[in-house]
Amino acid sequence: MNEYLEITLRSTAVYLFMVIAIRLTGRKELSQLNTSDVVLILLISNAVQNAMVGPDTSLLGGLIAAAALFLLNFVLKKFIFSNKKIRDFILQKPEILIHNGKLETATLTQLGMDMDELEEAMREHGVDDYKQVKLAMFELDGNISIITGDGHLRQSYHKRKRRNVGLKPD
Repeated sequence: MNEYLEITLRSTAVYLFMVIAIRLTGRKELSQLNTSDVVLILLISNAVQNAMVGPDTSLLGGLIAAAALFLLNFVLKKFIFSNKKIRDFILQKPEILIHNGKLETATLTQLGMDMDELEEAMREHGVDDYKQVKLAMFELDGNISIITGDGHLRQSYHKRKRRNVGLKPD
């Protein structure tokens, strides 16, 4: 087999494995990475480097592996938006935190979000009581959007701060 084709196939296999592994471990968005998550990613990248390029440590071998990863990422993004099943598997949906003044405690628990964190986001939106909230959504980018009873959308750039909980998935 052509050595560059082999690098391309190895890189594709590693890429697909990483996408599936990240999805299965429950990671929602990369903006929520903590220190241990970053260390894990760095170690994984080092661990799979040889699996992608094999014995070819040349500049051309590395560039071919990188090009294969960029191309595969481009194709996967196009495929995600054209195939609903794949899109639903890889991408998550926004989560409702408060609906018509009622806390969605099961969702808060699932996200590992405590009341202090939600109250902080509400204060940033100028809301002092969750009963005033018509709808609060945990967005995919880590923001919390809040629509109050007066019909105004208040969205801040409140990024959810992950507590140092090790590698616990979201």
